Amino acid sequence: MRLASRASILLPLGLLALGACVMEDQDTIDDSGPVVEGDQRPGWSESNNRLCATPDVDVAEMQAIDDEVGTYLAAHKNDTVANATGGIIPVYWHVIRNGTGVANGDITDQQIANQITVLNAAYASTGWEFQLRATDRTTNASWYTCSGGTCESQMKNALRQGTASALNIYSNNMGGGLLGWATFPSSYASSPKMDGVVLLYSSLPGGTAAPYNLGDTATHEVGHWMGLYHTFQGGCARQATGGDGVADTPAEKSPAYGCPVGRNTCANIAGNDPITNFMDYTDDSCMNTFSVGQDTRMDSMFTTYRFGK
Repeated sequence: MRLASRASILLPLGLLALGACVMEDQDTIDDSGPVVEGDQRPGWSESNNRLCATPDVDVAEMQAIDDEVGTYLAAHKNDTVANATGGIIPVYWHVIRNGTGVANGDITDQQIANQITVLNAAYASTGWEFQLRATDRTTNASWYTCSGGTCESQMKNALRQGTASALNIYSNNMGGGLLGWATFPSSYASSPKMDGVVLLYSSLPGGTAAPYNLGDTATHEVGHWMGLYHTFQGGCARQATGGDGVADTPAEKSPAYGCPVGRNTCANIAGNDPITNFMDYTDDSCMNTFSVGQDTRMDSMFTTYRFGK
């Protein structure tokens, strides 16, 4: 398939010199005070939690990434077109199925369109827009249940399209209770073919993975692809930018499930847990927020690792 030119792959909506997120050298965890879990949804259990296979990045690697971003942005701060604060991201969707019919992962074009609509609603405040460019369908039993490893490499090497600015989404039936995973922008240069997001097909809007079937698994995983960490990463880290490298997402000791309003797991740090944030683990119906700081971080990560690459 012929690929669009780089100019048409990303159309900047705004340009701004951005500062890098900087973390303290030490990741200090506050274990004092009670952990208030809040109310979980009726029927909540360990077996129906949100499970994201995107790995947490350790403190040293986070610092190295933030240093690299800071250096890049400083070096390019006077460029005429240097820093992207929004734009159109092309999406290449790869349906991995075990046969025909939705029960075999063969999701419909309408389901994919509905998912793109959910993404655009979630990211509307950030200036980023997603446009579906192409959909392909592959029947492969090994890839259909792939949850990483050799099958992932084979699948992505065979199917990935576009540049660093293109979002490749692979939907399958990964199993193991997983809903999805993603690569971070900083990984693209070393492993460009592995770049992208893998989603459980039944997590799309109208799927069967309730309460994770409104499409926000994709929102969450694309957040990782844009450079965001989990809101609970680093626990009750006493840092200006918190454990997730973003200053305006309150510290959170552990993932939140269901929609536990008023939950506060870091009692000695200001702010209740950010349970409505797309980068927590709450139900899709509870998620509705990216913070201003997360928006800034996505912009700086995209600028450094994806824009024009």
